[in-house]
Amino acid sequence: MSEIPAKATESEDPSDGARSRTAEAAAVRGDAMWQSSPPGSIYDYIRVASFSISPGGLVDQWSLRAEQLFGIPAARAVGTDPIEAFVDPDLRERGQRKMAEILDGREWTGVVPFRMPDRPDGTRGAEGLAEVYVMPTRTAEGERAAVCIVVDVRTLRSIETDLAASQAIFGQSPFAFLLLDTDLRVRRANSRFASIFGGTPDDHRGKQVHDYLPRPEAERLSATLRRVLKTGESITDMHITGFVPGSEVRRHWSVNLYRVHSGSGRPIGVAWLGTDITARRAAAREAAAARRNLALLNEAGARIGNSLELETTARELLDVVVPGFCDLATVDLYQGLLTGDETPPGLADGSAELRRVAVASAVAGAPFSGTGKPVKVGAVHHFPFNSPGAEALRTARTQRVPAEEGGLVQSTLAVPMVAHDTVVGLAQFARTKGSEPFGDRDRDLAVELAARAAVSIDNARLYRREHERALILQRSLLPPGDPEASGLDIACRYLPGNAATEVGGDWFDVIELPGHRTALVVGDVMGRGLRAAVAMGELRTAVRTLALLDLEPAEVLSALDEIARGLGTPGGVQQATRTARQPRDADLSEVYLATCVYAVYDSVTRRCTFANAGHLPPVLVEPGEPALMLDVPPGMPLGVGGEPFEEVEVELPEGALLALYTDGLVESRDHPLDEGLKAFVGALTDASLPLEDVCDHVLNTLDTHHGEDDIALLMARVQGLPADSVGDWTLPREPRSVGRAREYARGQLLSWDLEPLVDTAELLVSELVTNALRYGEGEIRLRLLLDRTLVCEVWDSGLVQPRRRRARDTDEGGRGLQLVGLLSAAWGSRRTPHGKTVWFELPLPGGEGALTDPAEALLSLF
Repeated sequence: MSEIPAKATESEDPSDGARSRTAEAAAVRGDAMWQSSPPGSIYDYIRVASFSISPGGLVDQWSLRAEQLFGIPAARAVGTDPIEAFVDPDLRERGQRKMAEILDGREWTGVVPFRMPDRPDGTRGAEGLAEVYVMPTRTAEGERAAVCIVVDVRTLRSIETDLAASQAIFGQSPFAFLLLDTDLRVRRANSRFASIFGGTPDDHRGKQVHDYLPRPEAERLSATLRRVLKTGESITDMHITGFVPGSEVRRHWSVNLYRVHSGSGRPIGVAWLGTDITARRAAAREAAAARRNLALLNEAGARIGNSLELETTARELLDVVVPGFCDLATVDLYQGLLTGDETPPGLADGSAELRRVAVASAVAGAPFSGTGKPVKVGAVHHFPFNSPGAEALRTARTQRVPAEEGGLVQSTLAVPMVAHDTVVGLAQFARTKGSEPFGDRDRDLAVELAARAAVSIDNARLYRREHERALILQRSLLPPGDPEASGLDIACRYLPGNAATEVGGDWFDVIELPGHRTALVVGDVMGRGLRAAVAMGELRTAVRTLALLDLEPAEVLSALDEIARGLGTPGGVQQATRTARQPRDADLSEVYLATCVYAVYDSVTRRCTFANAGHLPPVLVEPGEPALMLDVPPGMPLGVGGEPFEEVEVELPEGALLALYTDGLVESRDHPLDEGLKAFVGALTDASLPLEDVCDHVLNTLDTHHGEDDIALLMARVQGLPADSVGDWTLPREPRSVGRAREYARGQLLSWDLEPLVDTAELLVSELVTNALRYGEGEIRLRLLLDRTLVCEVWDSGLVQPRRRRARDTDEGGRGLQLVGLLSAAWGSRRTPHGKTVWFELPLPGGEGALTDPAEALLSLF
């Protein structure tokens, strides 16, 4: 037991008793080779002090560590009584008894409070606790002595704490811990590591990382361990992957690595602290997948359905899913749905014809058809009855498509596109080899994406159907693209405010009137969409009806005003008549307000009569003159009621250009109305250009693509009826005027090379002049007009309009107007400022409509 103080005092400086200490150390060593403790040993950490007590109970040896612990040099300690020198006075008596027992040969271990000697300046010495182990021994002479080993209690408590920490790491820690030596072999493993990889902690001693991980991961981890051992750089949260023995489940660990040193700072290995994060990784993947799916759904909501085109909506779906959800995708829609078939496809047998409307691929050179054979975009095909695609269409349930042997695709979902319980098509999503196969969560997401696209596609289908109906309505309400009029060259444009619907409240019309006259109409129902279009159609029909009554322009607008007030009320026109008598400030919430300009042009006189109902003024461009707006009283809009309309008559020069338009052409939120009107007038610079070119120039100059309102533009160039195409005679009110009228008619027709019409024209002129003599008043005027047809007019001052009736067999007269109706293409009468005019129209030879033989017509009347 004396070898410890001998070792502990080996490095002490020579002092009294040095020879005896050297002799004792040599005796202890014997013949064995002495090896000094390596730097950083546990003794450096514990710092054990020692001293020996002579048979007389005095200190006879004092180590350097004792000097450091007690702060007393050996020169002062040797020869002193340790009890008297170091033990508290209150404990000295007990200490003396213990010392006696020790010198009698008994060992003793205990904690002894001690106090260092007072300092030279009088300062009291520090107090402390020392754990002392006293071992009896004998001197060379055989006398009893003692060797004391002393450790500072604080150091022991620190060691106990470290041992507890070590026990916590190796026996109680929920984390796997390894201590690897400098050869990267396991020196120690804790219980948690052993519970994961099997065996006891001791079974893992000497193993390497290659014994636990696949080669690539083991190589990566070994390289990292060597770097940590060399540089001392710590590694945190390094992810490694491997398999636990006896399990095929891939496990994931988060590893922290740091270099371990001895007390002197010498590297002795690397500590490996690992946490199993398999469940956490799985939860993280689930959470990431949920976030990714949510983001994909949000993107789908933002991008799918922005267009009302079926094909565009299908492409929007594929833009979302490729490559964010799958590598390849196709969309097939029922052919009947695309062709406008009103019968919904429903849950048929799945073999109906489909058209491929969209294909997307994130893999270059990876063909994908989903049908077993290539199908191009636009191609019509069908799925075989027993195929997954047909099954999905038939049952409205998602089907997994088996992978083709040797193909690039490894996982495919055939997802029916269902909207409002109706299957409209099939979407197929595919992932190639190397991508993760579709799981249940993916299938649910695919169903949701397809359903969103299906609803948008079905909405687009319904919109297309309603849009086509609206177009049919709109086109039926507008005149043909190239309307014809006597004495006018016509060009027109109609631009809907919404190019997607092409339905609006603006309208224009060109109505042929008797006597080679033409009514020009432009109107604008306030509002947009189908509701405004329906109101516009009703007003346009009313205008045509009123125009055929040959009313004056102001009378037409007055009647139209009453009709407009009746459009928004259940009582119709009768209710409108009563409402028209209400005050001006009456509620107009249910009234369709509209503006309209109505003009009647006479090609014989080149005079045009205008009436305006709150519309923008017409623009006239005379040859060689700048354009100007005609001063036509604006009037009140249709539907307001209670205000009369005024008329203005203007003589239009030959070759003049007349423009009627709606406010969408000149008004915009970007500029006031006055600027738009000024720009429009400035755009009409050359009246000699072809009318189509003039229209295009105006639309391009005014930048009408803003889409804020509907635009209607009607342009007419004046081409009056030539003087040699008019025959005009005044006849006195006497019986011989009938024969003279026939002579005038015959001569004029022959001069026009219309001999085939002479007999019929003579007969009908005779009938009309005879009626004027019999039932009319004042002088009789006969006028023949030649243009696209031949028109004959008979004027008189009488106000009574002719009335056609069916003559009985016994009647001697009453068959004149029947004869006129049989032989003419059209006939009628109209009021004039000074009486009335009765007219008939005959088609020209070689034109449409054949003449009835006069003799046959006469026989048919009897």
